[in-house]
Amino acid sequence: MEGPYSELLKKLSIEDLERANAYAKDLTMGLQIIRSFPQGVTVFGSARLPQDNKYCKLAYKLGGLLAENGHAVITGGGPGIMEAANHGAYEIGGRSIGLNITLRHEQQPNPYLTDCITFEYFFARKVSLAMAAKVFVFFPGGFGTMDEIAEILCLMQENKMPKMPVFLIGTDYWKNFDKITKKMIEMKMVSPADTKIFKVTNDVAEVVKAANKIGHPKISENFYDGFKEASALGQA
Repeated sequence: MEGPYSELLKKLSIEDLERANAYAKDLTMGLQIIRSFPQGVTVFGSARLPQDNKYCKLAYKLGGLLAENGHAVITGGGPGIMEAANHGAYEIGGRSIGLNITLRHEQQPNPYLTDCITFEYFFARKVSLAMAAKVFVFFPGGFGTMDEIAEILCLMQENKMPKMPVFLIGTDYWKNFDKITKKMIEMKMVSPADTKIFKVTNDVAEVVKAANKIGHPKISENFYDGFKEASALGQA
């Protein structure tokens, strides 16, 4: 292949080529599975919360409501918030998908999944979690959840992905996040319009309402296909 980088490509090491192939394999696997079901609602949140935690109970309720309305529930496939959301959908007989990942302390898939694949790389998993979603839901979580929400909001802010509805569940938990974004506005780091990308709420019924408003896309369709046309989707 000729081009401005052809000489550089010739100098790639075997290790670089193997790494690139491994990245491509992980990403291709993720893209294949998300084409096997209609885009649904991706739920993020801590893997460390017990199932009797109030946020897990909310996630369980949300999973059930989404399944009742015919929406697939997609999570990272692990315990905590992820398990709760999957459990709620699974009990109703809905599509309950887990996009798991190999971790240092190996994360076992939760038992409430109708579909599950395991990734090696976070970036491939995050791409798949994003492309599987017509609505995003963030429950309280740690660094991983913060990483995921920051990336989703940044990509929407910069119009690098469709502006889908984003909900932050748990007003007590997210109130400080809200304060930080207001400080960002004060310092002109973000615009006031950027804060409208997400909504903080305790009402999981709002998530279901947003998903119902978008409807049920065909399996063969994805809002990322020509996403410029879909950039306003979900906006009031």
